[in-house]
Amino acid sequence: MIAPTFRRPIAEVDGPTDAQLLAAHVAGDDRAFTLLMERHADRLWAVAIKVMNNAEDAADALQDAMISAFRRAESFRGDAAVTTWLHRIVLNACFDRLRRIAARRADPLPDDIERSAELTAPDDPEASAVQADIADEVTAALGQIGADQRAALVLVDLEGYSIDDAARILGCAPGTVKSRCSRGRARLAVLLQHLKEVN
Repeated sequence: MIAPTFRRPIAEVDGPTDAQLLAAHVAGDDRAFTLLMERHADRLWAVAIKVMNNAEDAADALQDAMISAFRRAESFRGDAAVTTWLHRIVLNACFDRLRRIAARRADPLPDDIERSAELTAPDDPEASAVQADIADEVTAALGQIGADQRAALVLVDLEGYSIDDAARILGCAPGTVKSRCSRGRARLAVLLQHLKEVN
């Protein structure tokens, strides 16, 4: 699978705001929700893939989140930005899926394991192989820390959200986000120590 290119959300300059699109959806506009999702799809996907550590599970969680947002749009009270509300729904869908996965722990092999390396052949094989190995190590390490810490690290360290924005998305206090990030980073430092020793 080729990883999508992520970009920042489209600015609400030339069109309706997120809140206006959500209100139009609730009022029955068939296109409004699609426009809202197109505006934020890349950012929501980036969060889902980093929390789930697996493209298939991330896609399922994101689909669950979009269905939930579609159905619950009229419950949006405007206490936070629409993007914050959407991110919270995506994270909740990821956590729900992680709980279900933990209940039936099984890691299937890729369908075409013999060809997977050849299908993703890079331009600079040596540099890309090293980079892919490091990315795999980090992804595996993220998978070994708690879901709360992982979500905080994904939002703050990987997605670049401020502590306050991450707190709004996660529905907790900023101090809780700082604590989760701190504990998560400490755990990752231990899990990834061998990478530092190699360099």
